[in-house]
Amino acid sequence: MENRPITLRDYRDLLSRNRNMRMLWIAQVISEIGDWFYTVAIYSLLLEYTGSAKSIALAFSLQVLPQFFSSPSAGVLNDRMSRRRVMMFADFARAAIVACMLLVRGPSMVPLLYALLFLETLMWALFEPGRTATIPNITEGADVTTGSALSSITWSFNFAIGSAIGGVIAAFFGRDVVFALNAASFVVSGMMIRRMQFDEPHLKDLPPFRARDLLDFHPIAEGLRYVRSDAKLMATMFVKSGIGFLGANWVILPVLGREAFPLRLPGLSTDQAGTMGMSLLLGARGVGAILGPLVAGYLVGRAEPRLRGAIVAAFVMSGAGYLALSRMNDPWLAAGAVAFAHAGTSIAWIFSTALLQTATDDRFRGRVFSVEFGFSVLNMSIMSTAAGTMIDRGATAFDVAALTGSVMLIPAVAWVFALRLWRER
Repeated sequence: MENRPITLRDYRDLLSRNRNMRMLWIAQVISEIGDWFYTVAIYSLLLEYTGSAKSIALAFSLQVLPQFFSSPSAGVLNDRMSRRRVMMFADFARAAIVACMLLVRGPSMVPLLYALLFLETLMWALFEPGRTATIPNITEGADVTTGSALSSITWSFNFAIGSAIGGVIAAFFGRDVVFALNAASFVVSGMMIRRMQFDEPHLKDLPPFRARDLLDFHPIAEGLRYVRSDAKLMATMFVKSGIGFLGANWVILPVLGREAFPLRLPGLSTDQAGTMGMSLLLGARGVGAILGPLVAGYLVGRAEPRLRGAIVAAFVMSGAGYLALSRMNDPWLAAGAVAFAHAGTSIAWIFSTALLQTATDDRFRGRVFSVEFGFSVLNMSIMSTAAGTMIDRGATAFDVAALTGSVMLIPAVAWVFALRLWRER
């Protein structure tokens, strides 16, 4: 692969000449901004209704953990059915589920919110492997890496904008407006995906899918054999599990934003200031995740050996950022540390995705990305639950940030050893 830097012009050119990529990108922008709108609203609601850090950890677990258990079936569905149709179904279902969050009116209805988060996560588990696996179907050659990088950078941009604006809208207009906008965003996203037209090679010569096929574990076993036959592929699959060690951030940032770094602007109540503090730190997370891949893509280029080597530096950046955060006493410096840390996680995410997309046969791509993401969110869920428990038992969010930064040495060292696989003859 030509080791040419990925520039802003590459992203623009890809969108201008590739209609399918443009439709997928627009759908991603609309739906993900809506998603991050409602994340701030949910976390502030839970802290208001329960006053417990563990409530955030539980909410985050319900937003990610079901993906681990549903990933085998989600992968099979995306390898046995039209990925375009799967994504459309997931979007329209999520619109209905999020609309039901308007029914949550007090502490007694928090269990309903948890149930809706669980259902929304199941739909996300269907959608994400399909979207990631579709990029190589609608791009080719160097555009696969460019498309993958664009998708991940867009996720980061959406996170930054959605978290920041979502906090403002929640603080000034209320959570109902946030939930309604998010539900509408999924409808528009589904309509964009409906307009896509592309070949799906994985469907060739497959028999019609039947509901009982979900209980047939042969495709899952076949996928496991495929991954186990290639140690390099398996190692790359677990990069995102390493990123999962930073899963405590989903508890650390809301707690620090609300309690340690509220933005006490004129006219804001204590609750509004806390919501704005959460938005600042979560928005900084997104800003870092945008800038990291943009800079790294330009410096590293497209050559696979350089992509693999950059993942080590990315893990180190993530750990250093959270160690720095644990020492901060100013909200803007804290935001800078968060941005630096998540520049690292975004680099590791994008580069590992690009490596997997080029290394995986299309017949197995849905299963590979589904299982990869499943193990990643399992680790995120474990770390966020541990963080919430530690804070509720007396540890400060600063203490947990320092521990999280130190733990990021584990995936960094593990990946250094994994790189030996590519040097072996």
